[in-house]
Amino acid sequence: MPSPSQLRLAAARLSRPPGSYAYRLSGNPQIFKSEPPPACASRTGSLNHTTFLSVKQQAAKMSTMQASHGHNQACCNIPPVVSKGYSAKGSYEEIDGFKTYVTGPSTAKKGILVIYDIFGYFEQTLQGADILATSSSEEYKVVIPDWFKGEPCPIEWYPPNTEEKQKNLGAFFGKNPPPGVAGKLPEYVKALKEKTGVQEWAILGFCWGGKVVSLVTSGDQNPFVVGAECHPAMVDPKEAEGIKIPLILLASKEEPEDKVKEFEETLKVAKHVETFKDQIHGWMAARSDLSDARVKEEYIRGYKTVLDFFAKNWKA
Repeated sequence: MPSPSQLRLAAARLSRPPGSYAYRLSGNPQIFKSEPPPACASRTGSLNHTTFLSVKQQAAKMSTMQASHGHNQACCNIPPVVSKGYSAKGSYEEIDGFKTYVTGPSTAKKGILVIYDIFGYFEQTLQGADILATSSSEEYKVVIPDWFKGEPCPIEWYPPNTEEKQKNLGAFFGKNPPPGVAGKLPEYVKALKEKTGVQEWAILGFCWGGKVVSLVTSGDQNPFVVGAECHPAMVDPKEAEGIKIPLILLASKEEPEDKVKEFEETLKVAKHVETFKDQIHGWMAARSDLSDARVKEEYIRGYKTVLDFFAKNWKA
């Protein structure tokens, strides 16, 4: 489990916008760079080595918040993706005390539980849930619980270029650690089965939610039959060893390549691990710029890839 300080430092890693880079060279905190880091720069070393900052290009020289160590033909017919102003198809219900976005046909026999990223119910994430529910030859009920109880990370806190923003982010991660959500999932899934009648569930997590997926699927009370991690935060190969169900991991260009490779090699279950080499951390969720044709293309391909893996590896 990451320490509170690591979780606080992780905030910056989650916020890097398309095409921006910023990092601080060890021993020289005044030097910041806006071009890609040198090949020798370490993404996973200690804070005495080169570490990355997540800041907008125009604010790169202002922020001093470092990143943490870890940050960091499908069987479906995807409907037209809306670039802006998406109108969600689902509705909100209360399940096990949590407001929950629910979408998908009432006749579905299988379900997908989505763990959003730290920004909560962004329209890109809701559209993704609707894609999962409507695009496959298999019917899925899809749900997104509101683990943040209506208090997601405000987008205004990015970039974390002031002491106040850094303090706020540290408090947010301290209040919402991934192990806390992972521990709630077995009971939540019991309530979900009773409420919806759907007895078989997959799990998919974005960014912060990807860490939740690793933790719950490697735990003794895992309630899921298949899992997915999309641009996951804090990739830890040690957790891969304990994962008990088929797993797909889709990485962006910004997840540590060595950690992703080691994670893949350590998995002992059916797997698909792929890096979308020209996409940023967050391209399938809140940080997806769907007005960009290439991002939109890879957003669609990401969901197709997940649905294809689920169809091939769903085992009750």
